[in-house]
Amino acid sequence: MGTARRADARRNYARILAVAEEEVATHGADASLEQIARTAGVGSATVRRHFPTRRALLEAVFRERIESLATRARELAEADDVRAALLDWLGALTVYSATVQGLATALLRNGELDPEHANPCVNTLADAGEPLLRRAERAGAVAPGVTPVDLVTLVAGIALATQHHPDPATEATRLLHLTVAGISPRG
Repeated sequence: MGTARRADARRNYARILAVAEEEVATHGADASLEQIARTAGVGSATVRRHFPTRRALLEAVFRERIESLATRARELAEADDVRAALLDWLGALTVYSATVQGLATALLRNGELDPEHANPCVNTLADAGEPLLRRAERAGAVAPGVTPVDLVTLVAGIALATQHHPDPATEATRLLHLTVAGISPRG
């Protein structure tokens, strides 16, 4: 009985997460938890058992792609052209943040990133981006004192500024390029 119950719980978790991804893509971070439960064919209590808070659900929705972006940062940390590598990573993060409704809002807490209370998505990105950023700083490709949280805040701000644009990814990329001179003066 316990094994069947665990298998059922895993199926419910996967179904809830799949529905949540669709709902967040359509309605953003304010997607209705009740609608997610209905569409997944489970009760609200089941959703809350797997995801006790809206934030926990959003973090699960974004986790896989955030981890992919973190992996990319770690790979790029060894690139020959560290400035190009940093800008490549920032570009990928910007496009993703601008095209996934609700991600920028989820990255921010009360309108700003607070490193002491940042959500796991921010921590994952900041930790992965740190070696790439420090290497770029040592190479003189980044102004001294820029932090990974600064970069994630910048990207989240750009994503929020472009979320209602007809082509948010293109506009966000354009705005990122406008800011690069401030991040990387040699560029």
